[in-house]
Amino acid sequence: MKLQQLRYALEVYRHNLNVSEAADALFTSQPGISKQIRLLEEELGVQIFIRSGKRIVSVTQPGQVVLQLAERILHDVQSIKNIGSEFTEQNSGSLTIATSHTQARYALPSVIACFRERYPKVRLTILQGSPEALEEMVTSGKADFAIATEVLPNEHDLRMLPCSQWVHAVVAPQDHPILDAPHPLSIETLASYPLITYEFAFAAGNSIARTFQRAQLADQVDIALAAADTDILKTYVKLGLGVGIMAKMAYDPKTDQDLYLIDASHLFAPSTISIAMRPDTYLRRYAYDFIEMFAPQMTQERVDKILYSPVQEDFSI
Repeated sequence: MKLQQLRYALEVYRHNLNVSEAADALFTSQPGISKQIRLLEEELGVQIFIRSGKRIVSVTQPGQVVLQLAERILHDVQSIKNIGSEFTEQNSGSLTIATSHTQARYALPSVIACFRERYPKVRLTILQGSPEALEEMVTSGKADFAIATEVLPNEHDLRMLPCSQWVHAVVAPQDHPILDAPHPLSIETLASYPLITYEFAFAAGNSIARTFQRAQLADQVDIALAAADTDILKTYVKLGLGVGIMAKMAYDPKTDQDLYLIDASHLFAPSTISIAMRPDTYLRRYAYDFIEMFAPQMTQERVDKILYSPVQEDFSI
Protein backbone atom coordinates (compact mmCIF):
# COMPACT_ATOMS: atom_id res chain seq x y z
CA MET A 1 0.00 0.00 0.00
CA LYS A 2 1.33 3.42 -0.98
CA LEU A 3 0.43 6.88 0.24
CA GLN A 4 0.06 7.85 -3.39
CA GLN A 5 -2.74 5.32 -3.81
CA LEU A 6 -4.60 6.73 -0.82
CA ARG A 7 -4.11 10.25 -2.17
CA TYR A 8 -5.49 9.24 -5.58
CA ALA A 9 -8.59 7.60 -4.10
CA LEU A 10 -9.27 10.56 -1.84
CA GLU A 11 -8.85 13.06 -4.66
CA VAL A 12 -11.34 11.17 -6.83
CA TYR A 13 -13.84 11.30 -3.97
CA ARG A 14 -13.24 15.04 -3.46
CA HIS A 15 -13.90 15.69 -7.15
CA ASN A 16 -17.35 14.08 -7.04
CA LEU A 17 -16.02 10.75 -8.38
CA ASN A 18 -14.69 12.40 -11.53
CA VAL A 19 -11.38 10.69 -12.31
CA SER A 20 -10.51 13.16 -15.06
CA GLU A 21 -10.84 16.17 -12.76
CA ALA A 22 -8.84 14.39 -10.04
CA ALA A 23 -6.08 13.67 -12.57
CA ASP A 24 -5.96 17.34 -13.57
CA ALA A 25 -5.75 18.41 -9.92
CA LEU A 26 -2.89 15.98 -9.28
CA PHE A 27 -1.10 16.73 -12.58
CA THR A 28 -1.13 13.09 -13.58
CA SER A 29 -2.96 10.84 -16.05
CA GLN A 30 -6.44 9.39 -15.70
CA PRO A 31 -5.29 5.81 -16.52
CA GLY A 32 -2.56 6.11 -13.90
CA ILE A 33 -5.05 7.04 -11.20
CA SER A 34 -7.45 4.25 -12.20
CA LYS A 35 -4.64 1.68 -12.17
CA GLN A 36 -3.37 2.68 -8.72
CA ILE A 37 -6.88 2.61 -7.24
CA ARG A 38 -7.41 -0.86 -8.72
CA LEU A 39 -4.15 -2.07 -7.17
CA LEU A 40 -5.21 -0.64 -3.81
CA GLU A 41 -8.58 -2.41 -4.00
CA GLU A 42 -6.87 -5.69 -4.93
CA GLU A 43 -4.55 -5.42 -1.95
CA LEU A 44 -7.40 -4.58 0.44
CA GLY A 45 -9.67 -7.26 -0.98
CA VAL A 46 -12.63 -4.86 -1.13
CA GLN A 47 -13.96 -2.37 -3.64
CA ILE A 48 -13.66 1.28 -2.67
CA PHE A 49 -15.77 2.53 -5.57
CA ILE A 50 -18.78 1.17 -7.44
CA ARG A 51 -18.36 1.35 -11.21
CA SER A 52 -20.70 1.38 -14.17
CA GLY A 53 -18.58 0.52 -17.18
CA LYS A 54 -15.54 2.78 -16.93
CA ARG A 55 -17.32 5.36 -14.79
CA ILE A 56 -17.18 5.55 -11.00
CA VAL A 57 -20.72 6.11 -9.75
CA SER A 58 -20.63 5.63 -5.98
CA VAL A 59 -18.60 4.70 -2.91
CA THR A 60 -19.01 1.34 -1.21
CA GLN A 61 -19.63 1.03 2.51
CA PRO A 62 -16.08 -0.28 3.22
CA GLY A 63 -14.83 2.36 0.79
CA GLN A 64 -16.28 5.11 2.99
CA VAL A 65 -14.28 3.79 5.95
CA VAL A 66 -11.12 3.53 3.84
CA LEU A 67 -11.50 7.12 2.62
CA GLN A 68 -12.04 8.42 6.16
CA LEU A 69 -8.87 6.68 7.34
CA ALA A 70 -6.97 7.82 4.25
CA GLU A 71 -7.88 11.43 4.97
CA ARG A 72 -6.64 11.07 8.54
CA ILE A 73 -3.41 9.34 7.45
CA LEU A 74 -2.57 11.98 4.84
CA HIS A 75 -3.32 14.75 7.33
CA ASP A 76 -0.98 13.13 9.87
CA VAL A 77 1.72 12.76 7.20
CA GLN A 78 1.48 16.48 6.49
CA SER A 79 1.75 17.20 10.23
CA ILE A 80 4.94 15.13 10.38
CA LYS A 81 6.35 17.14 7.46
CA ASN A 82 5.39 20.36 9.25
CA ILE A 83 7.27 19.28 12.36
CA GLY A 84 10.42 18.77 10.29
CA SER A 85 9.95 22.08 8.50
CA GLU A 86 9.51 23.88 11.83
CA PHE A 87 13.18 23.31 12.63
CA THR A 88 14.73 23.45 9.17
CA GLU A 89 12.73 26.32 7.61
CA GLN A 90 11.36 28.35 10.49
CA ASN A 91 10.22 31.38 8.48
CA SER A 92 9.00 29.79 5.27
CA GLY A 93 6.26 27.41 4.23
CA SER A 94 2.56 27.76 3.45
CA LEU A 95 -0.58 28.75 5.30
CA THR A 96 -4.07 28.26 3.87
CA ILE A 97 -7.00 30.01 5.52
CA ALA A 98 -10.66 29.47 4.67
CA THR A 99 -13.05 32.30 5.45
CA SER A 100 -16.16 34.18 4.39
CA HIS A 101 -16.21 37.07 1.93
CA THR A 102 -17.00 39.56 4.70
CA GLN A 103 -13.97 38.54 6.75
CA ALA A 104 -11.67 38.42 3.71
CA ARG A 105 -12.86 41.81 2.48
CA TYR A 106 -13.24 43.81 5.68
CA ALA A 107 -11.48 42.16 8.64
CA LEU A 108 -8.36 40.47 7.27
CA PRO A 109 -6.53 42.97 5.00
CA SER A 110 -4.63 44.71 7.81
CA VAL A 111 -3.75 41.38 9.46
CA ILE A 112 -2.53 39.93 6.19
CA ALA A 113 -0.41 43.03 5.50
CA CYS A 114 1.31 42.70 8.90
CA PHE A 115 1.76 38.96 8.44
CA ARG A 116 3.31 39.38 4.98
CA GLU A 117 5.73 41.94 6.35
CA ARG A 118 6.85 39.59 9.13
CA TYR A 119 6.86 36.40 7.04
CA PRO A 120 7.56 37.33 3.40
CA LYS A 121 8.62 33.75 2.55
CA VAL A 122 5.38 32.13 3.71
CA ARG A 123 2.96 31.38 0.87
CA LEU A 124 -0.41 32.60 2.11
CA THR A 125 -3.63 31.37 0.47
CA ILE A 126 -7.13 32.65 1.26
CA LEU A 127 -10.08 30.44 0.29
CA GLN A 128 -13.65 31.72 0.45
CA GLY A 129 -16.90 29.86 0.82
CA SER A 130 -20.17 29.22 2.62
CA PRO A 131 -20.21 27.85 6.21
CA GLU A 132 -20.62 24.34 4.75
CA ALA A 133 -17.67 24.87 2.39
CA LEU A 134 -15.47 26.24 5.19
CA GLU A 135 -16.16 23.18 7.33
CA GLU A 136 -15.30 20.86 4.43
CA MET A 137 -12.06 22.71 3.67
CA VAL A 138 -10.85 22.32 7.25
CA THR A 139 -11.93 18.73 7.83
CA SER A 140 -10.47 17.61 4.48
CA GLY A 141 -7.16 19.36 5.13
CA LYS A 142 -7.48 21.83 2.24
CA ALA A 143 -7.21 24.66 4.78
CA ASP A 144 -5.16 24.87 7.96
CA PHE A 145 -8.04 26.60 9.71
CA ALA A 146 -11.18 28.59 8.99
CA ILE A 147 -12.22 32.01 10.20
CA ALA A 148 -15.97 31.60 10.51
CA THR A 149 -18.61 34.21 11.26
CA GLU A 150 -21.44 31.69 11.54
CA VAL A 151 -21.94 28.31 13.17
CA LEU A 152 -20.37 25.58 11.05
CA PRO A 153 -22.52 22.55 10.20
CA ASN A 154 -20.35 20.00 12.05
CA GLU A 155 -18.41 22.20 14.40
CA HIS A 156 -18.50 19.48 17.09
CA ASP A 157 -15.83 17.72 15.02
CA LEU A 158 -13.63 20.84 15.14
CA ARG A 159 -12.11 22.98 17.85
CA MET A 160 -13.45 26.54 17.94
CA LEU A 161 -11.32 29.48 19.08
CA PRO A 162 -13.64 32.43 19.86
CA CYS A 163 -11.94 35.63 18.69
CA SER A 164 -14.35 38.56 18.64
CA GLN A 165 -17.91 39.59 17.97
CA TRP A 166 -19.62 41.69 15.33
CA VAL A 167 -22.96 43.46 15.40
CA HIS A 168 -25.57 44.04 12.74
CA ALA A 169 -26.67 47.19 10.99
CA VAL A 170 -29.43 48.14 8.58
CA VAL A 171 -28.55 50.01 5.40
CA ALA A 172 -30.92 51.84 3.08
CA PRO A 173 -30.73 54.37 0.25
CA GLN A 174 -30.72 58.00 1.38
CA ASP A 175 -34.35 58.60 0.33
CA HIS A 176 -35.85 55.38 1.77
CA PRO A 177 -38.94 55.81 4.03
CA ILE A 178 -37.39 53.66 6.76
CA LEU A 179 -35.16 56.63 7.55
CA ASP A 180 -38.22 58.51 8.82
CA ALA A 181 -39.21 55.70 11.19
CA PRO A 182 -38.90 56.28 14.95
CA HIS A 183 -35.52 55.37 16.40
CA PRO A 184 -34.35 53.05 17.78
CA LEU A 185 -35.64 50.98 14.89
CA SER A 186 -38.21 48.32 15.81
CA ILE A 187 -38.28 44.80 14.41
CA GLU A 188 -41.90 45.37 13.31
CA THR A 189 -40.88 48.38 11.21
CA LEU A 190 -37.97 46.50 9.68
CA ALA A 191 -40.18 43.52 8.80
CA SER A 192 -42.59 45.79 6.90
CA TYR A 193 -40.05 46.35 4.10
CA PRO A 194 -38.51 43.93 1.57
CA LEU A 195 -35.19 42.76 2.99
CA ILE A 196 -31.79 41.94 1.49
CA THR A 197 -29.46 39.93 3.68
CA TYR A 198 -27.04 37.01 3.72
CA GLU A 199 -27.92 33.57 2.37
CA PHE A 200 -27.35 32.04 5.80
CA ALA A 201 -29.37 34.67 7.70
CA PHE A 202 -32.46 32.50 8.11
CA ALA A 203 -30.63 29.26 8.77
CA ALA A 204 -31.37 27.50 12.06
CA GLY A 205 -29.61 29.19 14.96
CA ASN A 206 -28.77 32.43 13.17
CA SER A 207 -29.37 35.54 15.28
CA ILE A 208 -31.37 37.24 12.49
CA ALA A 209 -33.69 34.25 12.18
CA ARG A 210 -34.12 34.01 15.96
CA THR A 211 -35.10 37.68 16.25
CA PHE A 212 -37.89 37.44 13.68
CA GLN A 213 -39.07 34.14 15.16
CA ARG A 214 -39.31 35.62 18.67
CA ALA A 215 -41.35 38.50 17.26
CA GLN A 216 -43.54 35.95 15.42
CA LEU A 217 -42.72 37.68 12.14
CA ALA A 218 -40.67 34.98 10.43
CA ASP A 219 -43.54 33.98 8.13
CA GLN A 220 -44.24 37.59 7.15
CA VAL A 221 -40.72 38.62 6.18
CA ASP A 222 -40.24 39.40 2.49
CA ILE A 223 -36.70 38.41 1.50
CA ALA A 224 -36.17 40.30 -1.76
CA LEU A 225 -32.67 38.87 -2.19
CA ALA A 226 -30.39 36.45 -0.31
CA ALA A 227 -26.84 37.56 -1.09
CA ALA A 228 -23.68 35.46 -1.06
CA ASP A 229 -21.55 38.34 0.20
CA THR A 230 -21.78 41.86 1.58
CA ASP A 231 -20.72 43.68 -1.58
CA ILE A 232 -23.56 42.06 -3.53
CA LEU A 233 -25.93 42.89 -0.68
CA LYS A 234 -25.01 46.58 -0.75
CA THR A 235 -25.17 46.74 -4.56
CA TYR A 236 -28.82 45.68 -4.62
CA VAL A 237 -29.74 47.91 -1.68
CA LYS A 238 -28.38 50.83 -3.73
CA LEU A 239 -30.58 49.70 -6.62
CA GLY A 240 -33.64 49.99 -4.38
CA LEU A 241 -34.59 46.31 -4.16
CA GLY A 242 -34.90 46.43 -0.37
CA VAL A 243 -33.42 47.30 2.99
CA GLY A 244 -30.17 45.54 3.88
CA ILE A 245 -29.27 43.68 7.07
CA MET A 246 -25.51 43.15 7.26
CA ALA A 247 -22.40 43.20 9.42
CA LYS A 248 -21.84 46.73 10.69
CA MET A 249 -18.08 46.44 10.14
CA ALA A 250 -18.72 46.09 6.39
CA TYR A 251 -20.02 49.66 6.08
CA ASP A 252 -17.41 51.96 4.55
CA PRO A 253 -18.23 55.68 4.95
CA LYS A 254 -16.18 56.51 1.84
CA THR A 255 -17.47 53.95 -0.64
CA ASP A 256 -20.98 53.70 0.83
CA GLN A 257 -21.81 57.40 0.90
CA ASP A 258 -25.08 56.76 -0.95
CA LEU A 259 -26.27 54.41 1.81
CA TYR A 260 -27.54 55.41 5.24
CA LEU A 261 -26.45 53.26 8.20
CA ILE A 262 -28.90 52.44 11.00
CA ASP A 263 -27.57 50.65 14.07
CA ALA A 264 -29.34 47.34 14.67
CA SER A 265 -27.27 45.96 17.54
CA HIS A 266 -30.34 46.25 19.79
CA LEU A 267 -32.36 44.00 17.46
CA PHE A 268 -29.98 41.13 16.75
CA ALA A 269 -27.64 39.30 19.10
CA PRO A 270 -23.94 39.73 18.29
CA SER A 271 -22.33 37.08 16.09
CA THR A 272 -19.09 35.46 17.21
CA ILE A 273 -16.08 35.26 14.92
CA SER A 274 -14.24 32.02 15.61
CA ILE A 275 -11.24 30.18 14.23
CA ALA A 276 -12.09 26.55 13.52
CA MET A 277 -9.52 23.79 13.13
CA ARG A 278 -9.10 20.08 13.49
CA PRO A 279 -8.00 18.87 16.94
CA ASP A 280 -5.11 16.94 15.37
CA THR A 281 -3.66 20.00 13.63
CA TYR A 282 0.02 20.80 14.07
CA LEU A 283 0.55 24.56 13.91
CA ARG A 284 3.85 26.11 12.91
CA ARG A 285 5.15 29.23 14.63
CA TYR A 286 3.91 31.57 11.93
CA ALA A 287 0.38 30.10 12.16
CA TYR A 288 0.27 30.92 15.86
CA ASP A 289 1.46 34.44 15.04
CA PHE A 290 -1.27 34.90 12.42
CA ILE A 291 -3.92 33.83 14.93
CA GLU A 292 -2.55 36.23 17.55
CA MET A 293 -2.44 39.09 15.02
CA PHE A 294 -6.10 38.44 14.26
CA ALA A 295 -7.12 37.93 17.91
CA PRO A 296 -4.47 39.28 20.35
CA GLN A 297 -5.97 37.34 23.26
CA MET A 298 -5.33 34.06 21.43
CA THR A 299 -1.77 33.44 22.54
CA GLN A 300 -0.04 30.14 21.73
CA GLU A 301 -0.68 28.93 25.27
CA ARG A 302 -4.42 29.57 24.99
CA VAL A 303 -4.64 28.12 21.48
CA ASP A 304 -2.92 24.92 22.61
CA LYS A 305 -5.22 24.65 25.61
CA ILE A 306 -8.29 24.81 23.39
CA LEU A 307 -6.83 22.70 20.61
CA TYR A 308 -5.27 19.86 22.57
CA SER A 309 -7.14 19.71 25.87
CA PRO A 310 -8.98 16.35 26.19
CA VAL A 311 -11.82 18.08 28.04
CA GLN A 312 -13.35 21.08 26.30
CA GLU A 313 -14.01 24.02 28.58
CA ASP A 314 -16.19 27.03 27.83
CA PHE A 315 -13.73 29.39 26.16
CA SER A 316 -16.07 32.30 25.58
CA ILE A 317 -14.85 35.76 24.58
